[in-house]
Amino acid sequence: MFKRYDMGIDLGTANTLVYVKGKGIVINEPSVVAINVETEEVIKVGNEAKNMIGKTPAYIKAIRPLKDGVIADYNIALAMLEYYINKAQKGFTFFRPNVVVGVPVGITEVESRAIIEAGNEAGAKRVFLIEEPMATAIGANLDVEEPSGNMVVDIGGGTTEIAVISLGSLVTWTSIRVAGDELDEAIIQYVREVYRVVIGERTAERVKIEIGNVYPDKEYDELETYVTGIDLSSGLPKKLILKGGEIREALRPIVMQIIESTKNTLEKTPPELVADITEKGIITAGGGALLRGLTKLMTKETGIDTLIADDPLTCVARGAGLVLDKVSILSRLRRNE
Repeated sequence: MFKRYDMGIDLGTANTLVYVKGKGIVINEPSVVAINVETEEVIKVGNEAKNMIGKTPAYIKAIRPLKDGVIADYNIALAMLEYYINKAQKGFTFFRPNVVVGVPVGITEVESRAIIEAGNEAGAKRVFLIEEPMATAIGANLDVEEPSGNMVVDIGGGTTEIAVISLGSLVTWTSIRVAGDELDEAIIQYVREVYRVVIGERTAERVKIEIGNVYPDKEYDELETYVTGIDLSSGLPKKLILKGGEIREALRPIVMQIIESTKNTLEKTPPELVADITEKGIITAGGGALLRGLTKLMTKETGIDTLIADDPLTCVARGAGLVLDKVSILSRLRRNE
């Protein structure tokens, strides 16, 4: 029996997640494509492509086709999107799916059109675009259609999306291109400046996951991990031990930019909605929400309890999929006709 697999997609800078209606999250893989630069042939997509970063011969290049949450390389993004849509449907299906894609707030018309066209060419029947904060809130099971304020801070790979939502719409919002990638870069720069050692993106990401923290805590200070990089003086490999306390100092300036943007968004929010948020708390999602001490620091700086959404890494994809059942919101979304 033929079946249509309607889906929600979090087309992230770092990872792409696909939620299929009735099945849940079926794909969660890196937004990376490995291509043969001589033939332009796609070799690998997702996990296998990411494993090639920094380890390929000259004729193979591992590319991240999205930058700051939007398409930077259209043809590569199309190949990736087509691969994931087909994989989510497990091959051929008679009915083309309706697809809802989470996008950063405030993306341009050109950027929006690129995503819609890529979705169409990849096999979608209709493509809807939903702002990531709205998708996050729906995925976090917030009552977004009620006349009550909800605040979400979604810290992804390329952007941080901050918004206050009421009556199914964004009331105030801020989108900054400061997120997980900048945290990784801060670690790379710290190791380079302090130890005169160069480490790669994947190593920096591992350090962030293993010992990254932003709030003073003895437990965090005692965290440590090993890294191997290239000594700038000798050009030879060098092994280092990094401690939690020093990584905190590297990451805090980036996180404070996110917190300042959160405070600025609150300042623009009507008082009645701020009262609701004060009662409910600020909800964080995305990979950045898992950074040790982030919620404590945000609570201290804003004066509002800050919580982590259930399964924060999948909120956008789940919310994008669930919005297919919310007619009042779906009718307002930008889509292909």
